[in-house]
Amino acid sequence: MSSDRTRQVVVTLAEVFCVLGTLVGVGVIGTRVEESSGGSLAADATLLVPAGPAFSIWSVIYVGLAAYTVWQWLPGPGRSELARRSGWMVAGSMVLNALWLLVTQQGWIWLSVLVILALLLLLARLALELAAIGDHGADGVGTWLVRGTVGLYLGWVAVATFANIAAALGSSGANVTTGVAVVGALVALVLVASVAVALMRAEPTRWGVAAAAVWGLAWLAVGRFGDEPRSALVGTGALVAAAAVAVAAVAFTMSRRSEPSVDLRSHTRSA
Repeated sequence: MSSDRTRQVVVTLAEVFCVLGTLVGVGVIGTRVEESSGGSLAADATLLVPAGPAFSIWSVIYVGLAAYTVWQWLPGPGRSELARRSGWMVAGSMVLNALWLLVTQQGWIWLSVLVILALLLLLARLALELAAIGDHGADGVGTWLVRGTVGLYLGWVAVATFANIAAALGSSGANVTTGVAVVGALVALVLVASVAVALMRAEPTRWGVAAAAVWGLAWLAVGRFGDEPRSALVGTGALVAAAAVAVAAVAFTMSRRSEPSVDLRSHTRSA
């Protein structure tokens, strides 16, 4: 169908744009993210930025997005319900991803907050869509490819959104080492964990979200214990938040109640 071909082409163009944005962000054809925006996004800029190795998760996410782009061109999967209901949102997420990188290159840190918030909302909507589809609409490999990639993507962006907001505040002159900043960071960690737990109600992407959120929070703790600005209190809070997310993931999975998945499907259909 022509609509399928249009979607496939748009997803591919979005992937190309995303790759170009990534090359800018890693410094191949631009300034590395941690050096852009006056250093506001560096790993030691605020109390809420994870230590440097945490960002290696992007490699996994980008491989998943590239694999998705190839998968949705295959004859069967390209016409599946899963591809049709996820393709446009996956394409939109890749465009927003690249746009975020280009915006930070210009030092527009508060605009980058708006972009990453839009990305978070789009990925959350995609998670709801995957919950509505359930186990129907594609082959097993494709289903797990999409669920795994979107879950990791969503969980990581949830953590990164709060780090981005902290970076914007720091760039505006807020002191990131005072007692008030520590209290603010602890409140933000509660919000990060709460958002992650809420997102995990979408069962298909639950473990991807949990893995990425725990990964980000654990590396945030490493940064606060071993890098500047140091804060044992924030580091401990990050570990507690990571543990809370992990426990919630197990609790959701072990629960036999069907209300969460039913509510998600109803919400998606009425949206």
